[in-house]
Amino acid sequence: MRTSHLLLLKYFHDPRYVFDVVRVCYIDRGAPGDCSCVTGDQIVHLDAYYFERESRFGTTPIPYHRITKILYGDETVWSR
Repeated sequence: MRTSHLLLLKYFHDPRYVFDVVRVCYIDRGAPGDCSCVTGDQIVHLDAYYFERESRFGTTPIPYHRITKILYGDETVWSR
């Protein structure tokens, strides 16, 4: 079983994939339904413990344990 972190690293570094079509959904307390999603073009850094997303407020670290689903295009490739 691949972890969400390893899967994101694969999509980011492997030239066979387009990282911009990746969509990551995660627990976001206070957001509608306590869930938010971000596309690959909004992810600016993949750290060992979190990824950083770019928003109009700056960058925000999102811990990998909050990820609930990863999609590549319209296909769910990982889910909790």
